[in-house]
Amino acid sequence: MIMTKALDIENIDAGFLSEVLGYRVEAVRAEKVGTGQTGASFRLHLQADQGPQTLLAKVAAGELSARERVKGGYAAEVGFYRDLVDSLDVRTPKCWYAAISDDHLHFTLLLEDLAPRVAGVQVHPCGLGQARAALANLAGLHAPRWNDEVIKDMTFLMNTRSQAAADFLGELTKQSAAAFVERYREQLGPDNAETLQQAAALISRWVMLPQQHFSVLHGDYRLDNLMFGEEPEDVYVLDWQTASVGSPARDLAYFLGTCLDVEQRRAAEWELVTYYHEQLLSRGVEGYDLEQCFYDYRLGHLQATMITTIGCMNATGERTAESDAMFLAMANRSCVAIRDLDTLALMT
Repeated sequence: MIMTKALDIENIDAGFLSEVLGYRVEAVRAEKVGTGQTGASFRLHLQADQGPQTLLAKVAAGELSARERVKGGYAAEVGFYRDLVDSLDVRTPKCWYAAISDDHLHFTLLLEDLAPRVAGVQVHPCGLGQARAALANLAGLHAPRWNDEVIKDMTFLMNTRSQAAADFLGELTKQSAAAFVERYREQLGPDNAETLQQAAALISRWVMLPQQHFSVLHGDYRLDNLMFGEEPEDVYVLDWQTASVGSPARDLAYFLGTCLDVEQRRAAEWELVTYYHEQLLSRGVEGYDLEQCFYDYRLGHLQATMITTIGCMNATGERTAESDAMFLAMANRSCVAIRDLDTLALMT
């Protein structure tokens, strides 16, 4: 159901839920879940004679000045559930309600509660079974709108294909990387600190590279945004605030570069990239050979350092030891992958 009333969590009461769900809700209790950095999520326990007994509510978080910096992400997530998800084959929660304010500083999503599935934890690398399931799901995101020109006109999807937008993103990444290195220099070590800043210097040119192949990107496809069930293939993806249009291998590289430990990635990445490519072909993608896929995968690893540093230094959530560990795990693993795959040389 799509309406226009966007509320913060304190205003989501039984009356509001009765109105938007279309049946009577007697009472509701909200329980904070997760550690979202640019939004807040709550499990809603409903007293109602029909419908689900729990839902997940996702709303804006932080002061209005902080929300201003990330409101594009709010619009992307609401737009994804409102206008795009039904055309894809990706496993993601059912959306019961999606709304955003005109100024994009408030939004409300009511989503399927995926419990008892549990979220991945970024600091704990996933196994190969979970990785394959996540990659099959990723192919289900990319394949249905592969090279579909229509998605370029979806204004809620982030698009950096103008030079002005690319320059802005490049400057933001350089500033964020410099601040990230200043904050975490000791935990990064000299090699990773240097790689972060070298990668950041290339972003404005990287996002403007010619794109022979493009699709809808998640943009932040990693363990903290995935929910896993007891069976390895039971995986769902959350958090569409970085949904965009671009080279699909950016999501592939981001996942493998940040969600496997270094030695496991080194040993299995050819097998896993091949598996992802096979999944694309099985879903009807044509004219995309494995050699090109692996080249795009190598190039795509700049996604991880970009998103990690920007996400960390512009997060609206409270800084914690857990969030520090998450961002450092992502940064350190992705920097090693960039050097292993000689990604920066592809930009010379």
